[in-house]
Amino acid sequence: MNVFPHRMASLLLATASVFAISACDAAPPRAADPQAAAGHAAQVVHVHKDANCGCCNGWIAHMRAAGFTVMAHDSADMVAVKQRLGIPLAQASCHTAEVGGYVLEGHVPAADVQRLLREKPAARGLVLPGMPVGSPGMESPDGRRDAFTVALLGKDGALQPYSRHP
Repeated sequence: MNVFPHRMASLLLATASVFAISACDAAPPRAADPQAAAGHAAQVVHVHKDANCGCCNGWIAHMRAAGFTVMAHDSADMVAVKQRLGIPLAQASCHTAEVGGYVLEGHVPAADVQRLLREKPAARGLVLPGMPVGSPGMESPDGRRDAFTVALLGKDGALQPYSRHP
């Protein structure tokens, strides 16, 4: 019996519970530059998330503020979604998205997604494991921010730094 998916689901749920309180009280995201967002409005972001995740909704609001059209899809089995889309479980966060043929794992900033869609690298997508405080959807009421690095997930599963956020 493989209990790993159950452990991963429990870990994701526990992590989401710890951070959901600060995300729920977060200030609304800033509006993005309308000209920069205009080219991405036609790109629909499909977000797979747990129905009860508040920080996922915060990330969705961030993406919409940046000009993306977002469709949320609630899933009771996020591990299966991540496996289907090729997200390494070690890189998992609370939600997984698809846009323009790429996958997005976690609280990836909209500016990184816009850059990905503009540059079109030969890759699976972008990953931001965990739920760093201060990342989009994980804003802290006291303004605290953890440094984090978004990684480019290669078609072969290799990771390389894509952007650093102090």
